Amino acid sequence: MTKPLILIDGSNWLYRAYFALPPLKSPQGEPTGMVRGFAAMLKKLLKDYAPERIAVVFDPPGDTWRSTIYTEYKATRDATPEDLSSQFPHVKTWVEAMGLPLLQVAGQEADDVMGTLTAQARAKRVPVLLVTGDKDMAQLVTEEVKLLDTMKGATLGPAEVKEKFGVPPAQIIEYLALMGDTSDNIPGIKGVGPKTAAKWLAEHGSLDALVKVADAMPGKAGENLRAGLSNLPLARKLVTIREDIELPLDFDALVPGKPDVARLAALYQRLGFKTWLDELGAVDAPHPNPLPASGERENVVAGSAKTKVDTVLDEKALDAMVARLSKAKLICVDTETDALDSMQAGLVGLSFAVEAGHGWYVPVGHNYLGAPEQLSKDLVLSRLKPLLQDE
Repeated sequence: MTKPLILIDGSNWLYRAYFALPPLKSPQGEPTGMVRGFAAMLKKLLKDYAPERIAVVFDPPGDTWRSTIYTEYKATRDATPEDLSSQFPHVKTWVEAMGLPLLQVAGQEADDVMGTLTAQARAKRVPVLLVTGDKDMAQLVTEEVKLLDTMKGATLGPAEVKEKFGVPPAQIIEYLALMGDTSDNIPGIKGVGPKTAAKWLAEHGSLDALVKVADAMPGKAGENLRAGLSNLPLARKLVTIREDIELPLDFDALVPGKPDVARLAALYQRLGFKTWLDELGAVDAPHPNPLPASGERENVVAGSAKTKVDTVLDEKALDAMVARLSKAKLICVDTETDALDSMQAGLVGLSFAVEAGHGWYVPVGHNYLGAPEQLSKDLVLSRLKPLLQDE
């Protein structure tokens, strides 16, 4: 069975990661939360799908063809937050260092790049997973092209698109044109929301058929439709995803390469991603996972023997660890933090060992997307306090 081409709407993910994570900072005080969240999401996707073909696509800076034909396109949006913009170069560096194809095409939005690559894949009869939260992309869905929402773990094919929006993929463009889009400042028909747009298209079959009966449409809805008819051609053009743009990479080039470990290490060192930096010593697969969801893992430090590490994720495991520590004559303790400045750092986890070759790790602050459920910091510290204060 042919594995799908995975196309990631990187710009959509940037905002998801930015708003999902707290404002983490590097040892130098640089914001890093978005980088951490973006990388964690992509690492999980790579682990779950092991793609043979993949691309991460970003919107370009500056004008695109849409803003050229309609100067008010996206004009009402707030400026991009400075601490988001400042993290984007690190995200690009990480994607490239991971050996993943990256596309950012001047004048072309990520949607159109993904649309063109989807068309190329369809021509080769290769299935596609479009990783995005953008409703516009639903117009590309077929039985072989599906949307993947990693936040919800949901895949949307034609039936799911119809269930979610009330119209099939073939009518998404007309559906969007009727509603317009306030976030992109695309004019539509005043007062028309998802339910009305879906209802009109179901009743009349198409936007063109609806326009033909606009003069006979009764009531306020009819007035609004007639008043907004002139908006529809432009709106339809703006919401239509192109499939014919010129790209610097074609389908055959969308193959993941080997990670550049040295480049990743330099980035992790700069951003203070100590856990991921430590794990690079054990990289023998392209996509290491920052923290296992199970209770055990093996760490391999360059030049050392293997150490079995039990990851403590529930109270039973915590109690068992405390019982062992309480009987030990010597305890090794280490902290994992989100920065190197001890006066500003937040606690991420605690490590313990009482013998060579075995230890415990208790995560309490791994808050990147996809991190496993963890014990609360207050609970962990309350259980450890009597032990650590014992003279």
